[in-house]
Amino acid sequence: MKGTGETQGITRTGSTLVDAEIDELPAAELTRVGGRRDLAYLGVCLVLIGLNLRSVFSSLSAVLPEVTAQAGLPGWSVVVLTTVPVTLLGVFAPVTPVLARRFGAERVLLGAMALLTAGLLLRPVDAGAGMGGAGHLPALLAGTAACGAAIALCNVLLPGLVKRDFPHRLGLMGGLYTTAICASAALGAGFTYPVYTATGEWTRALWVWAVPAAVVLLLFLPVAVRQGTVRHQVVRDGVNVWRSSVAWQVTIFMVLQAMMSFSGFAWLAPILRERGVDGATAGLIVAVCIVLQMLGSLFAPALAARFRDQRAINTVVALMTGSGFVLSIVGPLDLVWVWAGLLGLGQGSLTACALTLIMLRTRDGHTAAHLSGMMQGVGYGVGSTGTLLVGQLHQATGSFVPAGVLFTVVGLLAAVFGYRSGRNRYVE
Repeated sequence: MKGTGETQGITRTGSTLVDAEIDELPAAELTRVGGRRDLAYLGVCLVLIGLNLRSVFSSLSAVLPEVTAQAGLPGWSVVVLTTVPVTLLGVFAPVTPVLARRFGAERVLLGAMALLTAGLLLRPVDAGAGMGGAGHLPALLAGTAACGAAIALCNVLLPGLVKRDFPHRLGLMGGLYTTAICASAALGAGFTYPVYTATGEWTRALWVWAVPAAVVLLLFLPVAVRQGTVRHQVVRDGVNVWRSSVAWQVTIFMVLQAMMSFSGFAWLAPILRERGVDGATAGLIVAVCIVLQMLGSLFAPALAARFRDQRAINTVVALMTGSGFVLSIVGPLDLVWVWAGLLGLGQGSLTACALTLIMLRTRDGHTAAHLSGMMQGVGYGVGSTGTLLVGQLHQATGSFVPAGVLFTVVGLLAAVFGYRSGRNRYVE
């Protein structure tokens, strides 16, 4: 087994990347490339894939009032549209390694990008008379579900590919990959509403995001088709994480941070707009909030790994995130940039701290992979209830204030479980 010193050393170099294929026999081969130039090309493709993994969430949020009004969406559908993609992140997380063993990680990743592109193209389609006058709703639901499934596949496979193919550049590639994901959310939040105002159509504002996905699909195609397929068997190694109290504490911490993270993606722009902020400014505030998340995610893992345990930092960033969310809803509007900044720094640090615990609470790579699967499956699956509850509370009361009460509770619970999971113990 790998020692704890090695695990913590990995974290200090900036790598919290977990290999989803680590249990396979024979071991997954490196991606076939012709030389350094092809390897650099592969790296660019992986970063560009990351640049498409969060715009789905933030782009719809940026024009949600326009979509709801102009497409005549019923209230329940708005809740479903903001919840389903996050739920699917958890549902498809356990399926991904199975597909990778059968078809190869690169080909599954290519299929995921094809599915993402198709989903983004489908979302704004008007079914019209062809679906009994159902309008945009069927395509919105189907396209959003396709996007959620595709992103789930990419979420699981990308870290392992980066770790496997760039072992001597983990700090650089890990940083570029995580930065690209945050940038994806910021771009979706910041540019969707300006496209809407320029074109006057929310459908075009959403269709725009199919373009970068299609470009990356074409760029990655020659890499994926070049790979061979090898049937792999699963070797069950490592601790049974489902029986570990430490694993459950870390997973519940992940659930609570996911509730706040994806609720922010889905609802922060509508919250601000309901408070009187215009669409362009609301999108800009969300984009800046996400950029600050990026800063938090860059510095928090290294800081967390320096401590003997992570109780203090987990507690602080959980309270920062909950406070930022609540104050964005009920705090003085004149200070909305401050509240969004608090939310952004807190959420980025909180997410990074939760993911860093995968490495800090396990003694070997196999256990880390199992804990990662548990955290993604349960964390995203149950964490999607955050967006669901915010939507239902708003539908029932016509106000986001009850959501402020909800995230007061969620933030406090995250602090409690952050403290408990931050103790210097291991999944055994």
